Formats: sequence, structure tokens, C-alpha cells
Amino acid sequence: MELLPTIWFIAIAVLWTGYLFLEGFDLGVGMLMKIFARNNTERRVLLNTIGPVWDGNEVWLLTAAGATFAAFPFWYASLFSALYLPLLLVLVALIFRAVAFEYRGKVDTDRWRNTWDWAIAVGSFLAAFGVGAALGLTTTGLPLDANGDRDGGPFSWFSWYAVLGGLAVACFALLHALAFLALKTDGDVRHRARQWFVRLLPVLLLPMAGWAVGVQVLSGKAWTLAVLAVAVAAAVVAWAQARKGNEGRAFLSTGVFLLGGSASIFGAVFPVVLPSTIDPAFNLTIANASSSDYTLGLMSIVACVGLPLVIAYQAWTYWVFRRRVSAAHIPEAHSFLPAVAAKALIRKD
Repeated sequence: MELLPTIWFIAIAVLWTGYLFLEGFDLGVGMLMKIFARNNTERRVLLNTIGPVWDGNEVWLLTAAGATFAAFPFWYASLFSALYLPLLLVLVALIFRAVAFEYRGKVDTDRWRNTWDWAIAVGSFLAAFGVGAALGLTTTGLPLDANGDRDGGPFSWFSWYAVLGGLAVACFALLHALAFLALKTDGDVRHRARQWFVRLLPVLLLPMAGWAVGVQVLSGKAWTLAVLAVAVAAAVVAWAQARKGNEGRAFLSTGVFLLGGSASIFGAVFPVVLPSTIDPAFNLTIANASSSDYTLGLMSIVACVGLPLVIAYQAWTYWVFRRRVSAAHIPEAHSFLPAVAAKALIRKD
């Protein structure tokens, strides 16, 4: 087995796991805007918990996709062309979500805020579901021919595994967001988030567990089953710690569950990067889908320099904004004149 393609397969798996861990909770917070928050003040509390970090978290998505393109161009080409429509929907959802964050507070009316709250909630769900569907199909297979092209129409990718992967990521994002809110907020929002986390954990982790078990049935190995068992144990620990009020340990335990589940899934399919449901002979592997050793070697040098800087910057950001947010920190909503209009009034007077 070639060393550099193996290293970059592991690196891409780590990048996707990092994206699901970081972007997972802020997508979940977005989904909770309409089903958890009771009023505008609580919605502003939710937004303030992720306000300093949500755009930085999305960098992991770009990095994971970019690394796939550079390290395994045939994997990237087959996956993104086969899933053109759902990934386009993910992109539109992320755009609407980002615009909603910026526009929500520009007009002080309930109708205006409600419109953008729905944009955040729906955009967050569609983004999480679409990414989950793509990752689910990456590990279970697409109808690819000998050239790596999709066989069939624009919806030939749709399968139960796509739905399962989408639900797995969306449900995990909701649970991870509840753990994050219990850790990052105070007051009634904190207590309700912890209660919801304890009650919903068994249900919200079922799709992720089903995805992991399905991959194990298809191509599991002894060590991936062991790692999956660790993930299950981490979920039990998260539930127990949340019941005791240890929000930090509960949040970290959900991260361990994600890490174990992700390792078991990607490890089970290795060395295949994209299975073909038509014929196993058409599978894309790290050997036939990777770039040259020169390209991978150059990428490794750049990653060794750049990745620690990115991680250090994000860690610093989270440290700076580490304090809890509560309703007491949220000022009353009010209207104001834009600076240009205010200056014009001053000149007129």
C-alpha cells in the first residue's frame, strides 16, 4: 500500500470529522432557532453563541473538499459530478444561512426577523442533510461505470443510504448543538438544552449508529468494530455526564462518539474511496484515484506548515469567546438611523 495516498486518505477523513464536529454544533444551533428558542431574546442568545465562530467553522468544509480535489482528483470528479444537484442545494442553503445571519437584525420587525429565522433553520438543516447524504454515499457507493461516471439520470444517486447519511448528520448536529448550548449558555436556555440532550440522545444518535453498522455489515473489519464499540461507550458517557450536569464532559464525549463513529466508517471502506454499486471492479481506491507522489509530497509540506496555524488561530478564537451567554447579556432590540442618514440630518439642521 502506498504511503502518501494512505496518509492523505486519513487526513481527509480527519478534515471531514473536524468539519462535522465544529460546523455540526453551529448547524444544529441554526436548526434549533425555531424549535427550541421561545422568543426573540433566546434566539439572539443562540446566535451569539455561534456568532464569532460559525464562518471559521465553514473553512473546514472548503479545506476537506479542496484536499479531496488535490489529493484524489478522480474521487472528487466522480463524487461531485454524480451529486451535482444535492451539492448545489447545499451551497444555496449555506448562502441563505450566511445572508440570514447578517440581515436578521437590520430591521426591527417580527415579520422580518421571522423570515430570516426560517432561512437560518431551513438552510442549516439542508446543509447538514446534504453533506450527510454525500458522505453516506461516499462510504456505501454510487452507480459508477468503468470510467468513474454516474450511470443513470440526475437522481440515480438517491438511495436509502443517502437518506440515512443525511439524517445521521442532521440529527447528530442537533444533539451536538444541545450539548454546546448547555456548555455555552446560562439560565433557562442552559437548563432546557441539558434536559433536551438527556431525553433525545438515544433517538438522535440512532441514524448515525445505523449508518456505522450498515458500513460494518458491508465491509467492516475487526478493529473498526472495536472502534465502533468505543463510540457507543462514549455516547453512554455523554448521557451520564449530562444527567450529572457536567456539560463540558458531555460535549467532549459527543465529540469522542463522532470520532469513533467516523473512524469506524472510513476505516471499514479503506482502501476504497468511492465504491461502485454496479461492479466492485469499478471501485475508486487510493491507488487509482490519487494524484502523483510529487503532488502529494508537496501538499504534505504545505499542510505541515499551514494546518497548525489554522488550528492555533481557531483555538485562540474559541478561548477568547469562551464565556457563557445568557439573556441578561442581550440588550433590547431597537431601531437606529444608518450613519449616512444621521449625517444628512445633522447637515440639514
